Amino acid sequence: MKLATLDTGGDGTLLIVSRDLSQAARAAAAPTLQAALDDWEKVEPALRLQAAAIEAGTAETTAVDPLALAAVLPRGYQFLDASAFLAHNHILARAWGFEPRGLAEPPLMYQGLSDRFYAAHVPVPFRGFDDEVDFEAEYGVITDKVPLGVSPADALSHARLLIVINDWSLRAFGPGEMRGGFGFLHAKPPSTLSAFAVTPDELGADWREGRIQLPLQVKLNGALFGQPVGAAMHFGFGDLIAHAAKTRSLCAGTVIGSGTVSNYDADKVGSACIAERRALDTIAGRNLTPYLQADDLVELTCRDGNGQAIFGKLGQRVVSAAQD
Repeated sequence: MKLATLDTGGDGTLLIVSRDLSQAARAAAAPTLQAALDDWEKVEPALRLQAAAIEAGTAETTAVDPLALAAVLPRGYQFLDASAFLAHNHILARAWGFEPRGLAEPPLMYQGLSDRFYAAHVPVPFRGFDDEVDFEAEYGVITDKVPLGVSPADALSHARLLIVINDWSLRAFGPGEMRGGFGFLHAKPPSTLSAFAVTPDELGADWREGRIQLPLQVKLNGALFGQPVGAAMHFGFGDLIAHAAKTRSLCAGTVIGSGTVSNYDADKVGSACIAERRALDTIAGRNLTPYLQADDLVELTCRDGNGQAIFGKLGQRVVSAAQD
């Protein structure tokens, strides 16, 4: 099942979408995605019946206009972002000379901004580009209610929807905030969520062990920047959900990100953020790749074996914020 949110303001209006993302109908069982997640076990069967009718051609639908869609979850109660790809940490550690994370250490995770998520097509404003603006291409899940102390095995059943995230970052602030030891604030502006979310069964064998097994393609100004594979997650989403719920329950609608998708052979498959590319530049002794500048275009796409863009395309230009 594939879902989207029509941009009608606030939490928007929940849509059920055809598998090819071309047709949609307003969900009859819940007005918004948050409402569906709040009562997922009761609502899901009705959503699936409507989705089946759309696929069978027996439901009344309208053509999908990607520009009319909000982020699939326009705003949420909680966004928890991890660093689940140890390759990313190890590449940066090699370049900058810090101690790499060990294989047995728990995942890193911070609480990010969630009062708004950017739609997949809108320009993204920044106060200025001296702040070292970067993108971070990630996979993510949206959960239903998660009990305190859940095990990783049981936690995975609470990953109700899969998404793609662009976790925008301001690298100029990151080192200082990390040294402060109190988490990110200025380094992490609002993130972008894909326009479409899918239930895990939509991916078939490409969803295994709590990991999306597919490449996440990143383009910068039309040129391929990287296409690292999601299968390389050191921590699966079951591990991440359980880590987040170690001392608290999680509310329905919690968004959990994988962190930058990264592979150890990044020099061949490319990277999902500029910071990692700059680390590779340092290791190779070449000029550093510049951070984003005004009007740069960042595009993220995950395709299945038939070339279908599963989550649609996140295609956004970065722009200077208007000054009052």
